[in-house]
Amino acid sequence: MSGHGEAQPMKSRKSGPLKGVAAVPGDKSISHRSLIFGAMAVGETKISGLLEGQDVLDTAKAMRAFGATVTQHGEGSWTVNGVGVGGFQEPADVLDVGNSGTGARLIMGTMATTPITATFTGDASLRKRPMGRVTDPLSLFGARAYGRQGGRLPMTIVGAANPVPVRYALPVASAQVKSAVLLAGLNAPGETVVIEKEPTRDHSERMLVGFGAKLHVEKTAEGHVITLTGQPELRPQTVAVPRDPSSAAFPVCAALIVEGSDILVPGVSQNLTRNGLYLTLVEMGADIEFQNPREEGGEPVADLRVRFSGNLQGIEVPPERAPSMIDEYPILSVVAAFSHGRTVMRGVKELRVKESDRIDAMARGLEACGVRVEEDEDTLIVHGMGPGGVPGGATAKTHIDHRIAMSFLVCGLAAKAPVSVDDGSPIQTSFPIFEGLMRGLGAEIERS
Repeated sequence: MSGHGEAQPMKSRKSGPLKGVAAVPGDKSISHRSLIFGAMAVGETKISGLLEGQDVLDTAKAMRAFGATVTQHGEGSWTVNGVGVGGFQEPADVLDVGNSGTGARLIMGTMATTPITATFTGDASLRKRPMGRVTDPLSLFGARAYGRQGGRLPMTIVGAANPVPVRYALPVASAQVKSAVLLAGLNAPGETVVIEKEPTRDHSERMLVGFGAKLHVEKTAEGHVITLTGQPELRPQTVAVPRDPSSAAFPVCAALIVEGSDILVPGVSQNLTRNGLYLTLVEMGADIEFQNPREEGGEPVADLRVRFSGNLQGIEVPPERAPSMIDEYPILSVVAAFSHGRTVMRGVKELRVKESDRIDAMARGLEACGVRVEEDEDTLIVHGMGPGGVPGGATAKTHIDHRIAMSFLVCGLAAKAPVSVDDGSPIQTSFPIFEGLMRGLGAEIERS
């Protein structure tokens, strides 16, 4: 059962060619940030293309609890009247951020340098995820965190009354941790510095600059050194949210493995810190054209023309690419199952602390579908069976994880026998139109 309702079993079966236009929703990462940054600006921020999945709606609700006025005006069209940096009020009740690790960690960072107290909880999946990776650096500012054993939710954060700036080297490549530290640094005097050995998605840095913060990024021997000057007055902005490359991955990968498919996915973000999956697919021999490249809302975007690719070859994915595609390994492992040869994914241990242990979830599900898989703590290896070669005929456990659910539903579209998932309801958290969009392309997906 998901944290947002009863379990919803779903099934997919071998489909005819997928055809048409797949207009996927707005980018989830940018949607979260646009609400949060809008709440910290002084004045009205206008947002178009906002993803209206449950994760983002929970962030909107949290911003209201901190005193911002957040209003929906139509599909994807929202405004946020912010309270300024350091202007958050203390929430009257516990903040339920549902399934969203991004929402939880970024909001913790945002309030950590304001002298207020807030308690966070989430669904069963989120309550298993570690928060110490965020609360440890936030304690350097002077914030205090009180949670369950292992640094898990429910958790109470007591913001610092007299915050100090910090210099923090990320121990793991995590855009969520980096963003939480930068957001905390907004209300600390002086300069907060974050050092990352490997670049991660840079939406927070781009948006900070857009909202008027003073931020400098320098590449040094230590890595990327990001310096933020604290206590700015953020200016409200007009934010056009590009389409989410992580959501686009599902129709794109489905078209690659379903024979005869030819689809167009318009306006997908091509941010270099998010495009690892697409680089990998092209290296495997995927027929993807990147048409009409342009910039929207400060982010590079392109239209993707995707055709069935019957000669995909397994490759070794460079481990340094992991931060730019960490959410896409589940669906990549499905494509790997329909490719020729081995696909080796190393440097992926971060998958073990996502909404589920995604390495284990994908390995067990693929094995149930007849695919040979090898794994260790930091590696997933899939032995491809070629186009149409996956037997299928299994039920995959999703572990309340939207990406596991969507990945196995895509798998069933090209497998010999139908593939079921025990619970498709978590899909609502990130891709609420997934079912209708895929059916519109010709996918055989049904509720059990």
